[in-house]
Amino acid sequence: MANSEIEVIVEQLRANPLGGTLEEMRAQFDDMGAEVAADVDIKAVTANGIPCELHTPPGADTSRVIMYVHGGGYVIGSLKSHRATVAELARAGGCRALAVDYRLAPENPYPAAVEDSVAAYNWLCSSGYEPGKIVIAGDSAGGGLTAGTLVALRDASQPLPAAGVCISPWVDLEATGESYESRKDIDPMVTRELIAPMGNAYVGEGGDLKATTACPIHADLTGLPPLLIQVGSAEVLFSDAETLAKNAEAAGVEATLEEWPDMVHVWHLFHQNLEDGRKAITRIGEFVKEKTGA
Repeated sequence: MANSEIEVIVEQLRANPLGGTLEEMRAQFDDMGAEVAADVDIKAVTANGIPCELHTPPGADTSRVIMYVHGGGYVIGSLKSHRATVAELARAGGCRALAVDYRLAPENPYPAAVEDSVAAYNWLCSSGYEPGKIVIAGDSAGGGLTAGTLVALRDASQPLPAAGVCISPWVDLEATGESYESRKDIDPMVTRELIAPMGNAYVGEGGDLKATTACPIHADLTGLPPLLIQVGSAEVLFSDAETLAKNAEAAGVEATLEEWPDMVHVWHLFHQNLEDGRKAITRIGEFVKEKTGA
């Protein structure tokens, strides 16, 4: 990967910071979505009442599936913003992917997102997918939602999926990690000032910012399936990923933490113009194949 690739992306991000009204931020984030590859079949489906999209790349093993929950601080993000990335994750995994359009805050505060994610997982299981052939994945808030969903499923004594993938996960709604200060000058996307209000909006007025399925660093992670955690070195959320990995390992969970040098928050979204974005997606595909017995 030429350094110029990430430098160009950083320059673009600094020139177009996320901001404005909630509606403007949602539109801006959706417009960041890359063009979807034409050879991936995408069908709208409803999973236990939750709008979703089922991605099927050429040659996919349709017995295996990635369930993907997008990022956006629980208040922005959609099927559109992440469609191209989900399609490439399915291709890399040689499987299908179910992108989940979970309800957003503040209109639908916690635990709506967790409820929708669990409902979509249950739909997959009831549709013939074996838990051992399912991987739950997500980025940023979706990375936190991935961990929160696994905790919710375990607490409900439901069969767990084969693994979880947390990309640049946001698992500390209070944004207390050391990296929020030490890396603030090198992160062109995320600041404590940006995401702290999102955490408050997610849990709602009087809500618990330390609720275990909303803020998984406060959860007992015992019994969770293997986790792959990817994070860029230029992220204020670095501490979130590091803490999640340490807590998982302390609970006896197989957790692989990967630090990608110079990468920004969810650099996978820029895969069309970023070699390391494509490499990170390929790495996730390898992990998915390994854990689902491809």
